Amino acid sequence: MDSYLLLKLVHILSAAVLAGTGSGIAFFMFMANRSGNLQVLAITTRHVVLADWLFTAPAVVVQFGTGLLLMRRLGLSFTSPWFLTALALFVFVGLCWLPVVMIQYRLRALANEALKSDQLTPDFGRLMRLWVALGIPAFAAILVLFWLMVFKPLPLA
Repeated sequence: MDSYLLLKLVHILSAAVLAGTGSGIAFFMFMANRSGNLQVLAITTRHVVLADWLFTAPAVVVQFGTGLLLMRRLGLSFTSPWFLTALALFVFVGLCWLPVVMIQYRLRALANEALKSDQLTPDFGRLMRLWVALGIPAFAAILVLFWLMVFKPLPLA
């Protein structure tokens, strides 16, 4: 198999893992929060933290690395409007994701505390709203990145 096609396949698969894990985590966190079931919240927050480290973090590294390798392999300019836009969106997503990870750790701790006290603190709801407020623009930026990758509407040189 051509190394370019293999590199492109890995890049596409890592993008799919990012989008799939992100949307899956969002769905399960939303549904767990909506249930009001403290046991479900504790288990879900634990799994969400784990999923981010098992899937999201490695996919981010693979995405960045394969993106740079594809740029070099195709001889595209690292100063092109297309690349700089894609890079800015990638950084934006990361700047949203890093606090989300920290929030998830706090949500997990609060959910575990709630199992002992049989009640969620108001901090849980406030942090969930912040989690959503960071997640929506990050996911929108991921969709724009998909659009940029497929349609390449900006100059590549």
